[in-house]
Amino acid sequence: MSSTTQTTQALRPDRKKTRLHFDLLGLGIALVMVFPVYWLVISALRPNREIRSYDQTLWPTSITFDNFVRATEQPNFTTAIQSSLIVAVTAVVGGMIIATLAALAIGRFRFFGRKALVLIMILVQMLPPTAMLIPIYAQLNAMGGVDEYWGLIVVYLVSTLPFATIMIRGFVVNIPVELEESAMVDGCTRFQAFRRVIFPLLAPGLAAASIFALVNAWNEYLFAYILINDNSKYTLNVWLMTFTTERGTDYGALMAASTMIAIPVVVFFMIIQKKMAAGLTSGAVKG
Repeated sequence: MSSTTQTTQALRPDRKKTRLHFDLLGLGIALVMVFPVYWLVISALRPNREIRSYDQTLWPTSITFDNFVRATEQPNFTTAIQSSLIVAVTAVVGGMIIATLAALAIGRFRFFGRKALVLIMILVQMLPPTAMLIPIYAQLNAMGGVDEYWGLIVVYLVSTLPFATIMIRGFVVNIPVELEESAMVDGCTRFQAFRRVIFPLLAPGLAAASIFALVNAWNEYLFAYILINDNSKYTLNVWLMTFTTERGTDYGALMAASTMIAIPVVVFFMIIQKKMAAGLTSGAVKG
């Protein structure tokens, strides 16, 4: 047996130990990240007396669905769902349309200031939203956008636009121009070539960008709290404040409502998870 083979066999146990250590580390990190979600769901199923008890257990001694009933009976529950759906769906769809057009322009055409535009989008994405809260509120107030759905939609759309544009651009530059040109030679217009050839290839990137935009619009609280003052227009995250009153907080119903709010995003993610996984990897190969 050669010395190289003996050395390789000697190193294999060390590699297995190292891999085991990394697996255990990853499992520990996963448990830490999953535990708050687990505690949220378990708390939604506990009776209030057990939630307020000092003797907490990892599994409830009794399970109840009364918390979900009280959450759905809370005032403005249906209007909060309606508001969140209007804002989130409009922001996501509008953002994906504008981001796709912007990504096509940046990825396909050469114009003055193109690189500077990409750099500006990256820099804007790095700014914390709270730093822009006051100027955004002042501008929307002057335009009559405060306490209106469209004002909140514009904020969410603009906040996700730079990231979505950069991600989709990574797919655009990976699609050969010859495919589009061949379709146009065969008689397609530029729009038909985009719809039949380019758009299907952009689906993974759109899936990844849309889940980011949806999470941002569905879970955001600060701008919704500042820009919407009408109780009938509260989004779900602002509506959760109604569970805290002068008599205290109904933690059971609050946890149940939070669990229900998380379900739509989880379902949407499960539907597009395969395309999203492809979008997060292949879109960054080039460009």
